[in-house]
Amino acid sequence: MILQKKLAAKILKCGENRIWIDPTNTKVKQAITRRDIRRFIKEGFIKKIPEKKAIKHEEKRQQKMGSRKGSKGARRGKKTRWLKIVRSQRKLLKELENKGQLKPHVYRTVYKLIKGNFFRSKTHLMSYLKEKDLVKADKK
Repeated sequence: MILQKKLAAKILKCGENRIWIDPTNTKVKQAITRRDIRRFIKEGFIKKIPEKKAIKHEEKRQQKMGSRKGSKGARRGKKTRWLKIVRSQRKLLKELENKGQLKPHVYRTVYKLIKGNFFRSKTHLMSYLKEKDLVKADKK
């Protein structure tokens, strides 16, 4: 069995640990030549086990103030920060519209205000909508 594994490993161009030989077949044990091994590979009694991909476990440690290099804007760009805020506000606005809580023709105007960076946060957006009476009251 060891001889067969070595030969199969050379033919399949991989390590001996990646060779699988069918344990039920007794003829494989009698194989001596490369020709025999090739025949068993073709018949499916000897196979190459697929390679396992390494899992990366990178432990990220928190960087304290003294280790940080670069300003706040350099570490996370202004655009990235803006996108994060805008996307959450747009999502909230869309949810309100789908639930039918917005009054007619409000969605587009408020959407443009969001685009214009009018609101600081989702809370600010909600307080604006309630202040201007653009949201229908919940029926509870």
